[in-house]
Amino acid sequence: MLSISKIAIKKSPLSLSSYFSNTKPRYKFRSHYFDFQATSPTDPRVLDKMLPYMITKQGNAHSKTHMHGWEAEGGVEEARAHVSDLIHADPKEIIFTSGATESNNIAIKGVMNFLNPMKKHVITSQIEHKCVLESCKLLESKGFDVTYLPVQRNGIIDIGELKKAIRPDTGLVSIMGVNNEIGVLQPLKEIGNLCRSNKIKFHTDCAQMFGKLPIDVNDMKIDLMSISGHKIYGPKGVGALYVRRRPRVRLLALQSGGGQERGIRSGTLPSPIIVGLGEAARIAKSEMERDNRRIKKLADKLISQVMEKIPLVQLNGDKEKRYHGCVNLSFAFAEGESLLMNLKDFALSSGSACTSASLEPSYVLRALGVPDEYAHSSLRIGLGRFTTEKEIDFFVETLVTSVERLREMSPLYDMYLEGVDFTKINWSHD
Repeated sequence: MLSISKIAIKKSPLSLSSYFSNTKPRYKFRSHYFDFQATSPTDPRVLDKMLPYMITKQGNAHSKTHMHGWEAEGGVEEARAHVSDLIHADPKEIIFTSGATESNNIAIKGVMNFLNPMKKHVITSQIEHKCVLESCKLLESKGFDVTYLPVQRNGIIDIGELKKAIRPDTGLVSIMGVNNEIGVLQPLKEIGNLCRSNKIKFHTDCAQMFGKLPIDVNDMKIDLMSISGHKIYGPKGVGALYVRRRPRVRLLALQSGGGQERGIRSGTLPSPIIVGLGEAARIAKSEMERDNRRIKKLADKLISQVMEKIPLVQLNGDKEKRYHGCVNLSFAFAEGESLLMNLKDFALSSGSACTSASLEPSYVLRALGVPDEYAHSSLRIGLGRFTTEKEIDFFVETLVTSVERLREMSPLYDMYLEGVDFTKINWSHD
């Protein structure tokens, strides 16, 4: 059978561009990819693992009466073991879903609907992913109370504020592991210990952390965790929800059906992409240390060169407590959308892909206290397994030229150079 990984790796061990250059793309030029927080390319080894389950092992994993079903079930259970192994969980605690958005919805709504009416209070943070915030808003409309914790200027929650927010009727705390816009890492172990001591369920959205940084659900006392496949070089359309069995976590299913996945998520399992998620998890475990070491080196080079060559640049989020593959920078006097247009050779964003259609400043950066003018001038630069040093060099070179060009056209930058103190100006909104 054709091995996609052998073709790609033979051409380049680090870059997929050489393989895909033999295809006939819709566009003549394929930009350099710097948007790994939005999604990641499927690792060719993952595709190799998936192909048999699309062609020869095409059975329904729930068909128990013939070999085709047994083969599909075997692939699914192997994937379940790989996912659980990566987070030190039991395979029986892994529920396959369509992705982290569905997992977040099941966790937050499912737990609180089960605990209702004894527990009516949820605690989350102001910088969670939109699907978490929207799930909490829906609960509010149904009579639940939600506390949205502020974050410190470095993007990390204050454990003291979390302690103060806990009430006798608090049923769930939902705090993400790594933020999808600024890459900061929350103190999951401290949160887990606090929740366990208060008999509160702890859910974390780890779509941006799973497979990239070490996770131990037992050491961190995590009760529920949301996982995404396409953030770790796996296929789109598949994810998982970790649900602790001891101490048992109870929740109500959001949909009715055949009772698959412990009755939590009914529906026929898409075995090819589940197998892909499992293989991506297996590769992530074996290569995590090497990937992180390499990505940190690239991120350090990117940040140091940008800071050295461009004045008035701000790194958003904590400098150390972060996933280094997510770099969020703000450039004074260079509007973000205009900057993106000048960087047309690169695929990147000015914020979350889920809110990229909005021209409003990032709510995440606002929560950090970043002024609108800096929030409007931010870029999220995503680095990953297939990013090369040459791409970093080319990006920095292009970025320097683009920022200089935009500032030359900015009257505010001229005022800054003349020494004008913007804090003393009474801006008119007439």
